[in-house]
Amino acid sequence: MIILRSILFNTLFYANLILQMVLLSPYYFLASRKKAFAIPKNWARSNHWLMEKIVGTTFTVEGLENIPEGGYILAPKHQSLWDTYALLPWLDDPVYILKRELMWIPIFGWYVARQKMIPVDRGARGKVMVKVMERAKQEMAAGRQLIIYPEGTRRPAGAEPAYKYGIARIYRDLDVPVVPVAMHPGLFWPRRKFLRFPGHFKVKILPPIEAGLDPDLFYETLIERLEKVSDELLVETARDNPQVPLPPTAVKRLKELQAKKTS
Repeated sequence: MIILRSILFNTLFYANLILQMVLLSPYYFLASRKKAFAIPKNWARSNHWLMEKIVGTTFTVEGLENIPEGGYILAPKHQSLWDTYALLPWLDDPVYILKRELMWIPIFGWYVARQKMIPVDRGARGKVMVKVMERAKQEMAAGRQLIIYPEGTRRPAGAEPAYKYGIARIYRDLDVPVVPVAMHPGLFWPRRKFLRFPGHFKVKILPPIEAGLDPDLFYETLIERLEKVSDELLVETARDNPQVPLPPTAVKRLKELQAKKTS
């Protein structure tokens, strides 16, 4: 049953993406940029509905009161394709720094460009990165929310932390608060797999780390706060969803946490 539901969900997920991009293009490209953002947000909501009705996966978002006004950096854990779009309905005017190749995809790239996302050559250095930061500062000044995944790439639940120091440099240069987000969608939508598993999990938006800290102190604070809550959520999510097969990284981490508790 899980296989059939996964196939149906994946099919409808991509069909939903293509149909909305094509059918709603006239409004998207004629409306103001910010009003047009209602389409990606509604697309995210429709995906949540599909996942609940077809797969049986639900989630709750806690800590919305921690979201500050104006410009800030959102720093979520990154485990799945799910967390690349899932929080859009709760963000006012988000912006991503993304690899430039995505801008070349027909229609999708046009949608991305319409929202003034910031393309970057991942191998770029020097002047190119200076221009990227200049763009990021402009978007922050406009009150937008920059989404950055501190570990850079998707990591399985329970994996050892692998944070990139780049977020500390960006934090220093932009001089805005950083809002960490802990969650474990990868247990239900695993990376590089087509299976989707039913269950329930929490998304926790943590209090912002204020601007102006020393970059090294910020980096240590981010890791400490985010990993602490991630561990707590891992224990809770695994306990409340015994039907979900855990990846080896999660099994190992749960054993380590249990050993610490009993020592």
